[in-house]
Amino acid sequence: MKTCLFPSLLLFVPGIVAFAPRQPVGPSHRAVCPPVILSPLSGTSAAADAFVPPTPVDDVVVLPDAASVGDAVRSIVVEAAERAVAERGHFALAIPGGSILKMLVGMSTDDGEGRDMSWTSKATLAYVNHKCVDMDDGELATHAKARNLFLNEWEGTNAIVMDGTDDGPAEAASYEAKLKALPEDVLPRRADTGLPVFDLMLIGVGDDGHVGSLYPGRDEVSVGPDGPWVLCVDMKKPPSITLSLPAMRSARQSVVAACGVSDKYPRGKSEGMRRAVSAERETPQTFPAVGLRGFSTWIMDEAAASELGDDYLSKD
Repeated sequence: MKTCLFPSLLLFVPGIVAFAPRQPVGPSHRAVCPPVILSPLSGTSAAADAFVPPTPVDDVVVLPDAASVGDAVRSIVVEAAERAVAERGHFALAIPGGSILKMLVGMSTDDGEGRDMSWTSKATLAYVNHKCVDMDDGELATHAKARNLFLNEWEGTNAIVMDGTDDGPAEAASYEAKLKALPEDVLPRRADTGLPVFDLMLIGVGDDGHVGSLYPGRDEVSVGPDGPWVLCVDMKKPPSITLSLPAMRSARQSVVAACGVSDKYPRGKSEGMRRAVSAERETPQTFPAVGLRGFSTWIMDEAAASELGDDYLSKD
């Protein structure tokens, strides 16, 4: 596995996103994520507070169980990779942390399922979001978890990693610079906005509706297509970086996956998926995942889909 070390529908109102100056870091003064200063003419989504229509029925795939969801996600990764490599010789993939990492386990040249994994040597992998920690932190670093679960077996994959500090503003700027340094045959850009076009982006949804590290009621959700690709989020300690919602929506193909049950949640992610997919009167600010309606394919098990309603559950 190679690691990259070089260093940064909805309607939008074009403009500028301004950030407060970065503060110095000292023994008693850790850098915090600067506030996102918003105005009617800034680079914010005019629809961040607007109700979003329910997800089109054809964008929702309901499968029997978590194993079926994992199989589907792995197949989608291989198909997207083979298509991208055939078209331009490269495959750009973005992944989150959480349960989706486990769905990628077993994808190797000897996975026993007859998959051709030769595309891994032509793949560039980035993170949808990541905590600002050392990349070897096995407890907190998504990159360390990905390496241990599957990435070490993806021969030749170029992983775009963070610098491994707890300086949120600097990490966000550095990660965006690393993405922008990739040539366009590796990471294409949209002609109209200049945003990155990942061949495939995998996304998870939290119970509160967060996607990446975009949480309800926060200004980061409202950053528009002319704002930064990568944002600093200082909601928790350590801070995190996250792709913006427009960057997520610019992917050539994006998949939101949800599955699994537990003693605490016997119906899995059903309430979260109801709000994310089919609930009326939801906005990206109240439940950020709704910002992906109309842009993503939603794949979930029957438990997660149980509250979506007949239109989704009774389709052929």
